Amino acid sequence: MSLFSRIRDKRILLLGLDAAGKTTILYKLRLGDVITTIPTIGFNVEEIAYKNLRMTVWDVGGQDKIRPLWRHYYQGSHALIYVIDSADRDRVAEAKRELHKILESDELEGIPVLVLANKRDLPCAFGASEIMTKLDLNLLKGHSWFVQETSATSGEGLYEGLNWLADILTKKK
Repeated sequence: MSLFSRIRDKRILLLGLDAAGKTTILYKLRLGDVITTIPTIGFNVEEIAYKNLRMTVWDVGGQDKIRPLWRHYYQGSHALIYVIDSADRDRVAEAKRELHKILESDELEGIPVLVLANKRDLPCAFGASEIMTKLDLNLLKGHSWFVQETSATSGEGLYEGLNWLADILTKKK
């Protein structure tokens, strides 16, 4: 068996509220560096190779007026990376509502969910267990999920989250 036959192509959705750090995370993973970003009005798509996966990551803008368009990106997705600004205490309930709404879609039935609790380096950030509780992740039926505290700017926690995702995606047939 050649190396190329073991590489698996996966389509990954990268969603979350505006200003959560989705685009910063995408380019930190893709380029290994932090770039200056502006609010994403449409989407960014990048290919990221990690372990034996070739992931096409779709980063879709998170402004409230764009969120109804998210459903157009669901079809064919193998996993969801949901980014939450863990220091934005005022919008955690909104982030929870949007996550549960996303996962009600039949097109995303059973896909694994990696929650990146971003901006963990800020002093008022929720920890992983608080995020798990605030988002009611225990109510997600039929989805494997994992919460990873991250800092997009330093890269802290990003690869730990990708390790979980890669492991779960390579186990799925």
